[in-house]
Amino acid sequence: MPESDAGASAPPAAAPLPAPWRWMPVQLLLLFLVLAAIDLACQLLGAHLVHAVPAVLRDAAGLCAALFLSAAMIVAYRSLVRWLERRTATELQAANAARGLAQGIVAGAALFALVYAILWGCSVVTFAGYGGLSGLGSALAVAIASAVGEEIVFRGVVFRRLEEGLGTTIALVISAVLFGLVHAGNRGATWISTLAIVLESGVLLGLVYTATRSLWLPIGLHFGWNFTEGGIFGAAVSGGLNTGLIIAPLSGSSLATGGAFGPEASLAALIVSLCASTALACYVVRAGAWRSKR
Repeated sequence: MPESDAGASAPPAAAPLPAPWRWMPVQLLLLFLVLAAIDLACQLLGAHLVHAVPAVLRDAAGLCAALFLSAAMIVAYRSLVRWLERRTATELQAANAARGLAQGIVAGAALFALVYAILWGCSVVTFAGYGGLSGLGSALAVAIASAVGEEIVFRGVVFRRLEEGLGTTIALVISAVLFGLVHAGNRGATWISTLAIVLESGVLLGLVYTATRSLWLPIGLHFGWNFTEGGIFGAAVSGGLNTGLIIAPLSGSSLATGGAFGPEASLAALIVSLCASTALACYVVRAGAWRSKR
């Protein structure tokens, strides 16, 4: 190929951003505000759509709204990363999506099934039969929307950008605490449930990202955990009520059941998550992926 043709086919280099826009705190804040606003706007529009259609179509409308939210968040994240960071968002690379999501969903479902196995062994849960399919659509939509939206904002933006400048430990602490505080206003929330979200979801999902440097597996794990909790067992998910495939009422103290917030605030869920987090942390350290402060 002639030299002139090769030069003509090369894409023009992007102009460098002004210095203030290249500062990590500015980029983090902008990414967070824009993506959180898109997430909230899509949720509000989705809720309006669900209430506007006939009851028979509400599950389908909710699922469509969740898929639209997911697509909007992914496209916005990739676009913002390309513009602000001048790179391709490899952590949301389409080629790795199916495998990462599948692995995460299986892991999340298995972890929460283990929580219920412990609760059953402690006589906290009673399996009372088949609950029907009526609640699956709503649980599916909520699990998709929360998994994609929250992982992109908290792991893709907050944790990832903080880790680049402050290291894994500080990024893990800050992102986990913020994630817990976001859930502190939910129905049935207490200081115990907030602490549980910090130590379970905030830490575990941050470590999953650290171990894989991909958002697909954290998204899948988040979805698998939430859908198994609400869609399969019919438990409250972060205070949100559900009707599950299995009728499995809980009884006992709030420390054992998680109270109105749901069993993710239970001692069993905390133990399972911390064991998984410990194993992941050991793997990350051995693999040399734990980053120190720059």
